Amino acid sequence: MEDVVGISLTKASKTKKMHIIHSKRRLLQLQRKEELSHNIRYISKVPVSLVMDREFLKLHPDDPLSKLVQELRGEESSAVVVDDEGRLLGFVTMKDLLNFFAPPKRYSLVGLSLLKKYSVSRASRVGDIMVKKPITIHVDENLGRAIQIMLETGKHHLPVVDDENRVHGVLEVKDIIRLIRIVSY
Repeated sequence: MEDVVGISLTKASKTKKMHIIHSKRRLLQLQRKEELSHNIRYISKVPVSLVMDREFLKLHPDDPLSKLVQELRGEESSAVVVDDEGRLLGFVTMKDLLNFFAPPKRYSLVGLSLLKKYSVSRASRVGDIMVKKPITIHVDENLGRAIQIMLETGKHHLPVVDDENRVHGVLEVKDIIRLIRIVSY
């Protein structure tokens, strides 16, 4: 009988220890969640100008598509199309480029119309595929507004412009995520 009581006490103490461990873990999770929500509130107030990429790919609408293809490497996943004074004329992402070269859905891959499209595309210019009225964010805005715009529009890249529509940088989702990682640890 004593053995049964001893086993019951051992189980009870193990259960109590497990409860304490789970309680401490839960407390740590709650503290971490509170810190993270505080950090996210802080992030929303950070000016866009501190996070944006100031070194971005600039192209002119008359540049050939081959230049765009050559320049979009590594970290670059978008290009800003500007005039001679640096004013925004358009915006091109890798997705826009892929859409331009997507084969037509109704035709077979080995067709004359597809070959004509690719031969025309060699002579095509950046201005032919750029988004002419891209969604932008003002250089004086904060990340809270940028995140809101990105979520509402589904855009992952925002050209950062001033009152005269001059481009100061490009804000990408990856820039915001990088800041969240820094602040979260």
